Amino acid sequence: MTLSIILMGVIVGFLVGMTGVGGASLLTPILILIGIHPSIAVGTDLLYNSITKLFGTIQHWRQKTIDFKLVKMLALGSLPGVILAVVFLKVFDSFFDNQEVIIKHALGYVLILVAFATLFKVFFGHRMKENRWQLKSLEEKRWLTIIIGAVLGFIVGLTSIGSGSLYAIAMLYFFRMMPAQLVGTDIAHAFLLASTAGILHASLGNVNYTLVINLLIGSIPGVLLGSMLATKAPTNVLRTIIASLVLISGLKLI
Repeated sequence: MTLSIILMGVIVGFLVGMTGVGGASLLTPILILIGIHPSIAVGTDLLYNSITKLFGTIQHWRQKTIDFKLVKMLALGSLPGVILAVVFLKVFDSFFDNQEVIIKHALGYVLILVAFATLFKVFFGHRMKENRWQLKSLEEKRWLTIIIGAVLGFIVGLTSIGSGSLYAIAMLYFFRMMPAQLVGTDIAHAFLLASTAGILHASLGNVNYTLVINLLIGSIPGVLLGSMLATKAPTNVLRTIIASLVLISGLKLI
């Protein structure tokens, strides 16, 4: 079982490094489909993601490709949103005792959303023209940014999915920035969000630490290898295939 988990980490890390598709949208449904309880899958994935995003954040900080003002403004909404999601799960489970079903169904719907968001980015991302939101200053979009952070933060706290993919789509549409800065800002914010959500889920006993370690052992070399081959691979074709698999996984979980 340990070797299988390490191999899974290698494959997920490799695909993330090669395509940039969010690891959570690949890993969480796989964990559930192999028999891990949904709440444990979500909590474990969040803590695992927090550690992997830390290395990405450090690298982008060195490259000066992080918009810290945008990270802060998104976090003003996303951190309360993720806290609210975990409290909601705890309260809901106390009254109805079907937390696992809620997480599984929510996960299915969010996976479908992520699949369509990924396909949109592949086919239409490069065609997007400047819109009125992109032309506004960050201060003028303050409340919009906080609301986006809160809504997507709640989704991440509930399902572990979207800390990268959904925020990236929102940033692509509402903010004007260079591709490298978009990626760096997305990763830095995802680190804050995944860390907060991971700690909260860990406090509820929703983290399998052995699973986290084995996944990291596999995914770190997987990400490095995938990143090295990214320039030689048909990235958009792979993203489309992965998005299709994520869509199928989402439909299976509903």
